[in-house]
Amino acid sequence: MTYLILRLATLGNVAMTVPVVASLSKRYPKDRFIFAAKKDLGAMFASMPNVEFYEVDNHLDWKGVFALWRRLRDKTDAVIDLQDVPRTRVLRALMRLSGKPVTSVRYGRWRKHLITFFGIGKSQLPSEFDRYRDAFRRAGLETNDAFECLPENGNAAQVVAERFGAKEGRWIGLAPFAKSKSNMLPYRVTKDIIELLTKDQNTRVFLFGAGAVECEMLRQWASVFPRTESVAGQLKLKEELELMRKLDVMICMDSANQHLSSLVGLRAVSVWCGTHPMIGFAGWKQKAEDIIQRNDLRCRPCTCHGTNHCRYGNFACREINAETIVQQI
Repeated sequence: MTYLILRLATLGNVAMTVPVVASLSKRYPKDRFIFAAKKDLGAMFASMPNVEFYEVDNHLDWKGVFALWRRLRDKTDAVIDLQDVPRTRVLRALMRLSGKPVTSVRYGRWRKHLITFFGIGKSQLPSEFDRYRDAFRRAGLETNDAFECLPENGNAAQVVAERFGAKEGRWIGLAPFAKSKSNMLPYRVTKDIIELLTKDQNTRVFLFGAGAVECEMLRQWASVFPRTESVAGQLKLKEELELMRKLDVMICMDSANQHLSSLVGLRAVSVWCGTHPMIGFAGWKQKAEDIIQRNDLRCRPCTCHGTNHCRYGNFACREINAETIVQQI
């Protein structure tokens, strides 16, 4: 059979599907899986022989949804929707009208809203991995937790070796940005982290990020601190993954880099501000003791994915000492 898997965005959420899809790929080698997601993310699935990555426009409109249906309806035997948003619901309906069995993820959004909006029922929710596995199980596909890391990409690893040289001392990654203010530390704290880390002559720091503003800011920081290099916007995704594979640890926010680290078996010290791992977005097989957050604030979590607003106006959740993070390293 050929299964169409829908997870159109974002980078972090697509990365969270990889351990589950990798399990499917090995368990069902005679089946074919078409994974539809936004462009430039295919590197995460390149090692899976029966998984075909289908690029979808980053700004898929309704016309594009119908075009996607026309292109894939005859190539697909069943549909599994791992996103459950208006665009994928319409595509599901079209596929169902075409006679295809359809399954969708159950996100439990109402429970998340009760926790974040009203502070009711604060308890650990199922992880996103569990929700994905449940969707596949209802489609008749079983998965397991055997995934450890993606195999090395030889060509990308060679590019990394030629560019950054042989590893000496400690290599530490730092991904300080996120889409929302509530998901990231103040700039002064991030700079303090870099300063503390680079006091060690045997430590080399690599700054990760994306977007024009982030790239320029990280470039400026790299020019100020010794043994610090920005790789933001300079590497392809497959090369970023191979550089992460060589690191000793990644310091990141509750963001995509936490999940990319998991794909190469890299230990990630993740910082959670307005969000909380109880919502279910902790990294695959990451250690609970490597999660840094303020447990003294009753208002957390105030958001599932991040927000640029604080109900108290002070973003107290972001006030975490650089020394606390470096001590965990």
